[in-house]
Amino acid sequence: MQRRFIDYLVITFKGIAMGAADVVPGVSGGTIAFISGIYEELIESIDKVNLSVFKVWKKDGFKAAWNSFNGNFLLALFSGIAISILSLAKIIKWLLHNEPVLLWSFFFGLVLASILYIAKQIKGWSVKLVIAIIITSIISFYITLAEPFASPDSPYYLIFCGFIAIIAMILPGVSGAFILLILGAYQTAIDTINNLRDGLLNGNMELFKDALLKFVLLAVGAIIGLKVFSKALNWMFKHHKNLTLAILTGFMIGSLNKIWPWKEVLKTRINSEGEVVTLLDKSISPTAYIGDNELVMAIVFIVIGFAVILILESLGKQKNKV
Repeated sequence: MQRRFIDYLVITFKGIAMGAADVVPGVSGGTIAFISGIYEELIESIDKVNLSVFKVWKKDGFKAAWNSFNGNFLLALFSGIAISILSLAKIIKWLLHNEPVLLWSFFFGLVLASILYIAKQIKGWSVKLVIAIIITSIISFYITLAEPFASPDSPYYLIFCGFIAIIAMILPGVSGAFILLILGAYQTAIDTINNLRDGLLNGNMELFKDALLKFVLLAVGAIIGLKVFSKALNWMFKHHKNLTLAILTGFMIGSLNKIWPWKEVLKTRINSEGEVVTLLDKSISPTAYIGDNELVMAIVFIVIGFAVILILESLGKQKNKV
């Protein structure tokens, strides 16, 4: 389909929203892609990036090869994701430390609305689909209870983390950032992004080189994971769409435990900056929360998060026009 510049600008903004979600543990950029109506196109476009592209390039030229895998779409989307991650990493990190209840409330509302949206896409309910939702909900819930472990200083481990995290990032309902947290590599990933930007802007080449090496290792794993898993997802959506949607719905239901705004800290650790951060926590009622539970504002932010999905859903309905 023919797209205008404004259409690609909208896609870039959707990418920015995906990047913002991917930075926060408990929220999936894949969910944003699904709600905004670009998920299946994204998976299909990634799946088309293969060696046959070079054959088309050799035979018909670069433009034909670029169009064969929807290059303009991928460039606009991933540009938005990159802009978002690079610009929001510090802001999200600050909010996680200083306004956790309100931040998690916003994302709780976002994911709650996402569950309803994805579930209503299922056509022809059956016992099999209900069982799939129940099983994946339980699996996802127990994943949120897992205790993160420290990441060893190994390049192979960083590649592995990139591989696993990107699979989660493109899977609605499963947070790539949370998977990194469980693997003990979340702080490393956030520090890498911040150090990459700060090293370049401040001319600190030593900081930049170290961050670039870690970034490349994570990126290599991510590229491999993206290519391998996108093919499987593309096949699932084409041949077992209802079952795939049921599985995604279950994963999102279970993930709600992780982003519940009110937590009791069970264990802490010292991060690379010498700060005390949470290692393990559990969900509690707002009344049992130690300190200001900010209940009224939390409810407001849950509603705002819910409303954001309605807006993205509205944009998604225009996907045939862009």
